[in-house]
Amino acid sequence: MADDTTTRQGEPVNEYERESVPERAWLGFSSFVGQYAGEHTAGTELMIGPLFIASGVGASAVVGGLFVGNLLAVLSWLFLTAPIAVRARMTLYFQLEKICGRTLVTAYNLANGVMFCFLAGAMVTVNATAAGVWLNIAMPGLNDLYPNSVGWVVTVLVMGTLMTVVAAYGYKAVARIANIAAPWMVLVFIAYGIIAARQIGIDSLSTFWPKAQELIWTGGAPLAGRAKFTFWHVMFFAWFCNMAMHIGMADLSVFRYARKSWYAVGTAAGMYLGHFIAWLSASILYAQQLHATPGNTDVLPGPLAYNSAGIAGVICVIVAGWTTANPTIYRAGLAFQAISPTSSRYRVTLFTGALATLAGMFPAIAMKLLDFVALYGLVLMPMGAVVFVDFWLARRFAFRSSYAEASGVAINWAAALAWVVTLAGCLAVVNMGGMQIYFVGLPGWFAAATLYIVLSRLLQGKEVRL
Repeated sequence: MADDTTTRQGEPVNEYERESVPERAWLGFSSFVGQYAGEHTAGTELMIGPLFIASGVGASAVVGGLFVGNLLAVLSWLFLTAPIAVRARMTLYFQLEKICGRTLVTAYNLANGVMFCFLAGAMVTVNATAAGVWLNIAMPGLNDLYPNSVGWVVTVLVMGTLMTVVAAYGYKAVARIANIAAPWMVLVFIAYGIIAARQIGIDSLSTFWPKAQELIWTGGAPLAGRAKFTFWHVMFFAWFCNMAMHIGMADLSVFRYARKSWYAVGTAAGMYLGHFIAWLSASILYAQQLHATPGNTDVLPGPLAYNSAGIAGVICVIVAGWTTANPTIYRAGLAFQAISPTSSRYRVTLFTGALATLAGMFPAIAMKLLDFVALYGLVLMPMGAVVFVDFWLARRFAFRSSYAEASGVAINWAAALAWVVTLAGCLAVVNMGGMQIYFVGLPGWFAAATLYIVLSRLLQGKEVRL
C-alpha cells in the first residue's frame, strides 16, 4: 500500500485514488468543519444572495426556506453520504467503476469533471470581479455572456492559476487553506450585512424585521427574466444546490478521510454560516445597491463587497472564492484522473484548473448560477441513487453488488439506464413546464433508485446473487 508521505509518478501527495484510505491518513473533525465553512462561505454567495431579491422572494419565505433547506442538506450528508464513505473509504469514481463498468464510468466521470470545472469557473469569475475593483477593469453585467475586455481575461487567468496550484497539492492542502481563512471570512460576511442594513436605514434589531419586509425581501414582482420564488423554491434550492455532493455522492471522495461518519455534521458550518448567514448578508448588500442606484441591477461581488466593507470586503471575496474553487477543482481533478488511472492526479488537476480558468472568462455561468447549480446536481444525482442502492440494498433485493467488478462487463446496463432514463425524464418534465428544475431532484432520486433495483434484477437474471 502506498505511503502518504511518498509520491507516485512524481506527485507531491498520494490521494489513494484507487484504494481505500488507510487509517494513518484519516483526518479529525476540525478538518471537515474548516473545509465546509471555507468552501460554502464563498465569493459565489455574493452571486446567489442577490438572485433571491431578483426573484422577488418575501422575507419569511427566504429565511424559513433557507433554514429548512440547509437542515435537510446537512441530514443528507450525515445519513446518506458519510456512512458509505467511512465504510468503503474510496473515491466516488473508483466505487462507481466497480458498480458500473469502465466504459460507463468514463462517460460519468467526463460529465462530472466538466460540470465541476464550470462551477469552479464561476468562482474564478467572482474572484476576478473583486480584483477588478483594484485594477479598475471593465467588468461584465448581469446579462453578459462573453469576456468584455483584455483586462478581464488576464485577471481571470491570474486568479485561476493561483487556485489551481493549491488544489493540485491534494485534500490536506485544501483543508489547511480553508481552516486558516474560514473564521475571518465569516466575520466579514456578517459585517457586509450589518453595514449594508445601516446604509438602507435599519439601525436596530427591533426594527430589522419590519424594515426587512419593506426594504429588502419585499415579495414583489421579480426582475425581468427571473422566475418568482416562494418558500418552496428557496427550500429546495438550499437543499439541492449541493445535490451532486450529498445525494449525488460526490463527497464520498471527501468523507473517505473522516474517522467517523458523524463528522458530516461539520457540513452545518458551511450550510448555516455560508448558505444562511452569507446568502442573507449578500441579499442585504444587493438591496442596498438597488436602494442607492435603482437602475443598477448588476450582480458583481467585488463592487458589492467594496461598497460595504472597503478593501477588507474585496480581500474577503478573493479569499472566499479561492477556498471554494480549491476543493471544486480537486473534485474535478479526481473525476478526470479516474478516466485515465495511470495518469498523475497532480498533472490532471493542473489541466482541470486550466479548464476551469477558461470557463471563468465567460461570465454567463456565474450570472446564471442558480439555474446552473440545479442543472449540474440533476445530471449527477441518479448515480448517487445507484451507489446508495448498490451499497445498502443489493442483498435485500437479491442482486449482485459491484456487478461490473464481479462480472467483468464494461457497462452495467442497469446503472446506465437508471442514469439516462432518470435524467431524460427529469429534463423532459422541466422543459414541458410541468415542474421547475429546483423541484425534480427529489422524485428523480427515488425514480433512479427504483429503476436500478428493477433493472438489476431483470438483467442479472438467474446469476448467483451474493
